[in-house]
Amino acid sequence: MPGTEEKKKTGMAMEEIIKENEISEIVKIVLDDYKGSKNIDVMNLYNNPSKAEVTELVKNLFRLVYPGYYKDKSYKIYNPDNSLAVTVEDIFYHLNKQVTLALDFCKLRGEMTEEDRKIESYRICKEFFYKVPGIRRTIETDLLAAYDGDPAAGCFEEIILAYPGLVAITVYRLAHELYLLRVPVIPRLMTEYAHSKTGVDIHPGASIGDYFFIDHATGIVVGETSVIGSHVKIYQGVTIGALSTRGGQKLSGKKRHPTIGDNVTIYAGASILGGETVIGNNSIIGGNTFITSSVPEGTRVSIKNPEMEYRTRDNVVKTEEIKQSDEWYYII
Repeated sequence: MPGTEEKKKTGMAMEEIIKENEISEIVKIVLDDYKGSKNIDVMNLYNNPSKAEVTELVKNLFRLVYPGYYKDKSYKIYNPDNSLAVTVEDIFYHLNKQVTLALDFCKLRGEMTEEDRKIESYRICKEFFYKVPGIRRTIETDLLAAYDGDPAAGCFEEIILAYPGLVAITVYRLAHELYLLRVPVIPRLMTEYAHSKTGVDIHPGASIGDYFFIDHATGIVVGETSVIGSHVKIYQGVTIGALSTRGGQKLSGKKRHPTIGDNVTIYAGASILGGETVIGNNSIIGGNTFITSSVPEGTRVSIKNPEMEYRTRDNVVKTEEIKQSDEWYYII
C-alpha cells in the first residue's frame, strides 16, 4: 500500500490537474465571449492608433514648441539645429504612421484604400508642420498672459516648466490643428493625455483665442463646441459645458457649449452651460455661479451674499453676512 508521502504527492498532482482544467475552462469562456458581435470584441491589434506612441508624440512636440526646455537628456547637443532637424523628422515619421492608422476610423471621409490613407496622411502631416510657427506664436501669447495674470509667477521659465495650465493649453493648441485637419482619434488622445497629467479637460474641437490663461488648473472642463475669445482668464473648477447631452449622437455637430467673449474672467467653481449662452466682452463671472443664459457686455455676476453661522458651547447662534467687495472676486 502507498505510504503517507506517496498519498500526499498523488493528492497534490490531482489538485494541480483540477486547477489546470478549471483554468482551461475559464480561458475558453473568456475567448468564446470574444466571438460575439459587441463593438468591444474587435481585435484589430496592429491597425489601431497607439496611445503610447501618441503620448511620445506629445512629448516630442513639446521639444519642438519649447526647444530649450524639453530636450532629450540621453545625448549631448553640440549643434541645436541638427538635433531639432532629427526631432522634426522623427515626429513627422511617427505622426504620419499614427494618422494613417487613424484615418481608417474617419466617418467623414468614407471608405479609403490603404494607399489613399497614406497619401492623405502625408498631406495632413505636411500641412500640420506648416502651421507649427503659427501655433508657437499663439502659445507665446498664452505664456505672456500667464505672466501678466499671475503675481505669483517669478519668471517665464517657471511658467513653462511648472504650470499645468500652460501644459494643457499647449497640448490643446497642437491637437486643435489636427482636429481642424479632420484627423480622427489622435487629437482626443492628445488632450486626454493632458487631462490625465493636469486635470484640465479641453476638447480639441473648442475654439480658443490668443492670450488664454488657466490659473491653478485642475477640474476645468471646456466642451467641444465652446468658443472662447482673446484675453480670457479662468480659474480652477470652471465648467464651460452643455446643458444636456440626453440627445446623444443626435446632438453631434450642433452648438452645445457656450460662447465666451473677449477680456472675460471666470472665477473658481463657476459653471457656464448651453450652446445659446453668450458671455459678453469684458465681463467678470464670480466664483461658484451657475449660468445658463446670456450675459451682456461688461457685466459682473456673483452669487447672493452668503451667511456664516457661529455656534458657541452655550448654543448661542450668531449669523453674519459675508460682505462682498471688488476684492472678493480675487480671493482664490
